[in-house]
Amino acid sequence: MKNYKHTLLLITFLLFSFWNGNAQALATNPKNEFRAVWIATVVNIDWPKTSTDNVAKQKADYIEILDTYKKLNYNAVIVQIRSVGDAFYPTKLAPWSRFLTGKEGQAPKPYFDTLAWMIAETHARGFEFHAWLNPYRATMDYNTALLSPEHDYFKHPDWMIKYGGKYYYNPALPEVQKHLLTVVEEVVQNYDIDAIHFDDYFYPYRIKGEVFNDTDSFKKYGNGMSIEDWRRSNVNTFVKDVSVSIKNIKPWVQFGISPFGVWRNKSVDPKGSETEAGQTNYDDLFADPLAWMENKWIDYLVPQLYWSMDHPKASYSKLLRWWSENSTNTAIYIGNGTYKINTDSDKRWNNPNEIPNQIDITRSYKNIQGNAFFSAKSFLNKNQSVTKLLTENQYKYPALPTVVPSSVKKMAIVPTANNILLNPISSRFNVTYPLYSKVRYVMVYGAKFNSKIDVNDPSQIIDKIAFKDNIDTVEVVIPTYKLDKNTTCAITFIDFYGNESEATLVNFTL
Repeated sequence: MKNYKHTLLLITFLLFSFWNGNAQALATNPKNEFRAVWIATVVNIDWPKTSTDNVAKQKADYIEILDTYKKLNYNAVIVQIRSVGDAFYPTKLAPWSRFLTGKEGQAPKPYFDTLAWMIAETHARGFEFHAWLNPYRATMDYNTALLSPEHDYFKHPDWMIKYGGKYYYNPALPEVQKHLLTVVEEVVQNYDIDAIHFDDYFYPYRIKGEVFNDTDSFKKYGNGMSIEDWRRSNVNTFVKDVSVSIKNIKPWVQFGISPFGVWRNKSVDPKGSETEAGQTNYDDLFADPLAWMENKWIDYLVPQLYWSMDHPKASYSKLLRWWSENSTNTAIYIGNGTYKINTDSDKRWNNPNEIPNQIDITRSYKNIQGNAFFSAKSFLNKNQSVTKLLTENQYKYPALPTVVPSSVKKMAIVPTANNILLNPISSRFNVTYPLYSKVRYVMVYGAKFNSKIDVNDPSQIIDKIAFKDNIDTVEVVIPTYKLDKNTTCAITFIDFYGNESEATLVNFTL
């Protein structure tokens, strides 16, 4: 089949406006929106499906998750790489997770760096990879016989507090904070992640009749504070130190936290929400997301609003408004409880429109930039009535994640297309990685015949192609049917921060 080489018409023009803190007006299909799913590994909730699966099956199952959510037009995964003092990657700071290999401390066989592999597969499909760590939870139960001799329970028993059927790292100890910070730093340094992510487990949820025994630490380090203020200070210090460290190592890596959905009830604080939550961030978990936002220690928050829109004690709708009105300096995404679909005592979750409606109302708030869903297995060959609604409506087209406030930058570079070839089946060309830049993707846009290209229109997104390590060129291949007899496409760069460049128009002329 004969190929024809053609000329390139290079046109650069400003095609989008930058995120300005009030990013997104209500849109049926927004071009920029965070769409994430949590992939929980603890006790094999989502992946691996069992701890005894062989490596080939683990890889196939992880790819199935990615491919499923790519078809649903998601753009980020939040993958749990440390859940109970363990690791899904090689490190001297923690043993290999038993949820990965069946036995704690045992490496995968055949050996592979699980985290590096997951990141590569994730980026290849155009997703952001958010590395999710549980810093304070050390075990899932009291059965220490399951633990590796290299677990911190054995190496540092003085760090542990026994509470509620689990062991926890004592958040008050400087040596614990230093160790956990080193854990984060190693991941940031060694892996090409897009974000470090913590969930809602800071001080553990209260259990009636039990006491979290940090009395000795309070006597030593309390410094005249109330125990409640002191605990919040311990968490704040750790959050601040993690934030500073991440940005010192790799400024483009985000730091996000997904707190419990209720900061405080209005019954105890006029600033609180109209809720009747049995536990709250501030009073029970000793976590203060408002302080983290105010001090710019985090890039994004994902409050877990795992209730139905009209729940009598914790309404999704009311909490959504509260977080919108109380956010500052930070990107806000909302955590949605897809695990409750058709399984909850609240029968509102039997309505397939519950999640689509939650997305719609979320989009009505300009300073909320997207959603994350717990957890991955919820839409994996399940709940197809909901996914059908999403693919036909809310998530009909792809979207790019929003850029967090601290990362908004104007890109001075634009892509150039080389070696343009055309045949009846496809058009193709190469794009070279720009020197002295941090670029992750090439975006490709195309319009229907006789339509003008508009890179702000998500229906025109054709592909999102990742640059691979040590390969400085990507090949763009566009099937002819996607161009619909149009003779042009547009390409842009996406940098490591998520910013999109101005566009280059690529012209195919006979």
